Amino acid sequence: MSDALLIEEHDADGLEGVVRITLNRPEAFNALSEAMLDALQRCLDGIAATDARVVVIGGAGRAFCAGHDLKEMRAQPSLAYYQRLFARCSQMMLTLQRMPQPVIARVHGIATAAGCQLVAMCDLAVAASDARFAVSGVNYGLFCATPSVPLTRNLSRKAAFEMLVTGDFIDAQTAQARGLVNRVAAPDQLDEATRALAASICDKPRAAIAAGKALFYRQLETGIEAAYQQAGQTMACNMMDDAALEGTQAFIDKRAPSWRNARGDVS
Repeated sequence: MSDALLIEEHDADGLEGVVRITLNRPEAFNALSEAMLDALQRCLDGIAATDARVVVIGGAGRAFCAGHDLKEMRAQPSLAYYQRLFARCSQMMLTLQRMPQPVIARVHGIATAAGCQLVAMCDLAVAASDARFAVSGVNYGLFCATPSVPLTRNLSRKAAFEMLVTGDFIDAQTAQARGLVNRVAAPDQLDEATRALAASICDKPRAAIAAGKALFYRQLETGIEAAYQQAGQTMACNMMDDAALEGTQAFIDKRAPSWRNARGDVS
């Protein structure tokens, strides 16, 4: 795909359906260069059209992601350039939520600015206990406006605003308490914890996960009445899926469901 990314289409321990994407600019703390943004967009678009079950995004070297490549940005100071750059980044970030597969951020080291944004835009996140998070642009005169969009949708308003106006770091435990990450693990247990979360998702019917993810984000942006209407329609359609029919029958029969009986959905 690109030297900026490393792609593994199967889990090292044999878990099928997991695609691992590794940001591969360790010398730059995996800063999101234009080349990396383009590579991520192509990669995510490609995965979205496959039968992959889960995507895991991590970083090579000592950090998850340090945000945008400021040296690259400073080399072309024009309003048109910055507008194009942030539009491309926003499109890639939105793709994470629009693709049918759940996306897990595997976070170690630091996740700052657009790197913290990337964590917030992933559906789930597992962090090493020594990981740290910040939206630190304000320290350099740049309010992290685009990172603020997912940050305010993960954290409470005051917690998010404090991060945005101070630029201060928070540790992994605080990030978990505030809702930025789901699970925290010792550094040497990070891969195992990430794999356990991915395996739990892979064990569920693909159609139900895909439909549920789409509804989850769609209803968040609507009023409660419309959200209930959309949720009811999603559940009604889901109930007609072979996997749901098998699952409910298995519950009635007091047995484990056999997804092999469900059309096109084999665990």
